[in-house]
Amino acid sequence: MHMHALPADFEGPPPIGMCSPFEHWHVRDAKESGMDYMINVVSRNLYCNGKGFMSPSTDDSVMTETIKVMEKYNIYGVTSGTYPMVQKWKSASPNRIITGLMFSPEMQIPIETLRKWFSSDSIKVFGELVGQYNGITLSDSAMEPYLALAEELDIPINVHVGPGPPGVAYAGDNRYRAKYHSALVIEEALIKHPKLRVMVAHAGWPMIDDMLAVLYTHPQVYVDLGIICYGFPKKEFYSYLERMVNAGFGKRICFGSDQMIWPQTIIAAIETINKATFLTESQKRDILYNNAARFLRLSEDQIKKQYGQ
Repeated sequence: MHMHALPADFEGPPPIGMCSPFEHWHVRDAKESGMDYMINVVSRNLYCNGKGFMSPSTDDSVMTETIKVMEKYNIYGVTSGTYPMVQKWKSASPNRIITGLMFSPEMQIPIETLRKWFSSDSIKVFGELVGQYNGITLSDSAMEPYLALAEELDIPINVHVGPGPPGVAYAGDNRYRAKYHSALVIEEALIKHPKLRVMVAHAGWPMIDDMLAVLYTHPQVYVDLGIICYGFPKKEFYSYLERMVNAGFGKRICFGSDQMIWPQTIIAAIETINKATFLTESQKRDILYNNAARFLRLSEDQIKKQYGQ
């Protein structure tokens, strides 16, 4: 339910490193610039003792290596990015790419353009919505016309609620705030648009109590596991996932790797789910497939025809 079609230089000049998992979050000296901190932590001095990946060097190699992983592991992925990039990936793998649109109101895409894309089925999922980086939550008034359109056309939404890169507020996204990790920020949008299908990316980490409260109060809401599945310390991730399962929400948790420019992270994320000793085989199957199929409203015929399940 959560991967991306992005250029190789999305996080800076390639190759870029990514831990899987990070073993700890490095301290930033206040004298150090936010950008230097980001480069040191995310791409250069990886704090994971070599347990990580380096990104491919070209746009095409990011795409082809990701698709190879999808084919090997029989993956069908909601894939978001810019409209042209997503269409390129869709053309390269028409049966495995489910088109999504990475979006924030500041991108200023006209409503009628969005209506055309959604109505023609060239975009299947509205999201990942990344307004959090700009201080815009799902309940912000700036989102209202877009949510109204998605509700009208029954377009599912995937919204970022949770972690960005560590220290990102000091590295260009100066409207990013920790308080927007709370799933409570989507409540007013849910009440105003009760027919919206909403997937919360990254499961609102680390505010588990807020996430559980939203799942309980709004039974239509799902979560995807995003980057916390492979990038965060294993004990923390498993504790977070187990809280959601133990609270009774195993039918609304979806697999999502948040694959950006590191194709191997998809494999690492799958292995993390499969090695979760507290999950039954049926719960793993729900997370890896069944829950997403229900959220996307795939019929049995669609599943057999399009996805071979």
